[in-house]
Amino acid sequence: MNAIILAAGEGKRLHPLTLTKPKCMVELFGKPILERQLSIFKKCGIDDICIVTGFKSELINYPNVDYIKNPNFMKTNMLESLFCASKKFTESTIVSYGDILFEQQVLKKLVDSKGDFSIIIDKQWEKYWKIRSNNPLNDLESLKLDGEQNITSIGKKVENLNEIEGQYIGLMKFQNNAINKIKSFYTKSKSIFQTTHSNPLNSRLSFENSYMTDFLQGLINDGQKLKAISIENGWLELDNINDYEVYENLFKNRKIKQFFKEVD
Repeated sequence: MNAIILAAGEGKRLHPLTLTKPKCMVELFGKPILERQLSIFKKCGIDDICIVTGFKSELINYPNVDYIKNPNFMKTNMLESLFCASKKFTESTIVSYGDILFEQQVLKKLVDSKGDFSIIIDKQWEKYWKIRSNNPLNDLESLKLDGEQNITSIGKKVENLNEIEGQYIGLMKFQNNAINKIKSFYTKSKSIFQTTHSNPLNSRLSFENSYMTDFLQGLINDGQKLKAISIENGWLELDNINDYEVYENLFKNRKIKQFFKEVD
């Protein structure tokens, strides 16, 4: 089992913190996000780690880690960053966004999952989202499940909270047959775009700007079963400067552990 961390983004919504460093190197509770991620992976026995870099990649320099730079990071999105590292796919590959923190027990649930496609979702998202936004509907997207806890809808704009049965956090695992399936589906989708100039994953965007959720929904539409692995908090996403201020304030007032326990 190995891990690919997608850390190419600039993080403009985190200015001024990201004027001089990449998003993944912003410090939360005294340590860079990426450093905390690497520590959790190693605690779970995952030492084969590849980081996809982009913005100010020269500032990301941890030992015993592989690096691949997305040369078009300014013009592309998460999906293209992932497939920059396609040669790093193994029989079991964990993929993580570079702007999230997660507890060891969250990663362990993913490691232990037997499914070909395993996607971490937070069932207690509403309590967490209320500390980040006065109007969660402005930012949240759909996540619907069937009776077997497979995801049926992800990444769509929602009109009410009933369309949200969990929050996708940006942490997933592809293994066994899933590896060949994501490769072939990516190649097929990209070929359709090059031929028709219409993106089959998201008609509003060019293919290189497709979101990861567009790709996951495309896999669902193609007949794949994406198993939701449920957690209850135990993670944080650093999306904008408001998030940073909220988390640091909670940490200062010793209240952050109601959402994220693994702080020094």
